[in-house]
Amino acid sequence: MSKDADPRPEVVRISIVECFSDLPDPRVDRNKEHKLIDILVIAICAVIAGCEACTQMAEYGRHKESWLRRFLELPNGIPSHDTFSRVLALIDPGKFQECFMRWAAALHRATGGRVVAIDGKTLRRSFDHAEGLSPLHLVSAWASENHVSLGQVAVDTKSNEITAIPALMELLDLSGAIVTIDAAGCQRAIVSQIRKQEADYVLALKQNQNSLYEDVTAHFAQQKAEGFAAPQCSSHETHEKAHGREEHRTTYTAPVPETLRNRELWRDLQSVGMVQSRRIVGGREESYTRYFISSLEADAKQLAHAVRSHWGIENSLHWVLDFTFREDESRTRKGHGAQNMAALRRLAITLLKREPSKQSLTTKRLMAGWDDDYLLRILLAAGGG
Repeated sequence: MSKDADPRPEVVRISIVECFSDLPDPRVDRNKEHKLIDILVIAICAVIAGCEACTQMAEYGRHKESWLRRFLELPNGIPSHDTFSRVLALIDPGKFQECFMRWAAALHRATGGRVVAIDGKTLRRSFDHAEGLSPLHLVSAWASENHVSLGQVAVDTKSNEITAIPALMELLDLSGAIVTIDAAGCQRAIVSQIRKQEADYVLALKQNQNSLYEDVTAHFAQQKAEGFAAPQCSSHETHEKAHGREEHRTTYTAPVPETLRNRELWRDLQSVGMVQSRRIVGGREESYTRYFISSLEADAKQLAHAVRSHWGIENSLHWVLDFTFREDESRTRKGHGAQNMAALRRLAITLLKREPSKQSLTTKRLMAGWDDDYLLRILLAAGGG
């Protein structure tokens, strides 16, 4: 099919160029043989199609050169693997992240009450003992309903997630959202920022907040002893059975108890929650209880949905990164390469999940490598097609 007969590659080109057009090129002008946008588009296509390293990107480009020329200029052919590696190591990850998030924002349908899950992940093999580099740790935001990776921020080696989470949230439009974070993010400053950005919060609670944890657990212990008979309490049960695993969850919520110490320090705190889970896998039973604080009114069904949606960042993003994209095995570590490759993987996951066929992500990646028209369908998610 001729380029004139099929305008879709131009849609891909326009959408990517618009999002990445102002990305600063870190290379010296006299050393530029390839256009930056050409390098990035090949890298995006290659990662979607199953490539995991710069050597594979270059090989992919050589095998797909005639197809890529339908919407890329490629004035000097396909870049070498050294060029891919050097460019990804040099690109400012903050600027690259801005472009990535602009694309994600176009894909993400902002609706009131949507859940935005925030969580951290370490790229375990991104360390370099010889250079004194620790493994890269990223904090990511995930729109659970839309399966869109909204952005990521690297945790500074001299800091932790408590400082990275606010930096990530500042980049996001959280208005009307429900932000969920694990216990590491249960901090008064983070709560204040969430409310300042006009969002609600559901935060996991552990013993890192001593008096708060003690008071919430004591309150639910009393409610349990009384059979949760208080009229202001709310409960919701779910039962799931699939793939040899059975899980029963009961969620309880209650207004903030009067006995909660320093309650005024937690901005707009309205309710506390408890989730009791019983899981049976292979005949072995496990039980555990988790506690939460929230700016939402006491509604057990709504809390259960938010908590369940938070697991999406583990199941739909982190698990996929490890087992489908083999992120933990990646040895990319030169310059900013690890962080920029991580952004490419998250973008690829978003586009693959938006493609509506029921195939697994592994199969979709294989099909994208085999079938250029199928890869084009995936890319059109970014162009509104």
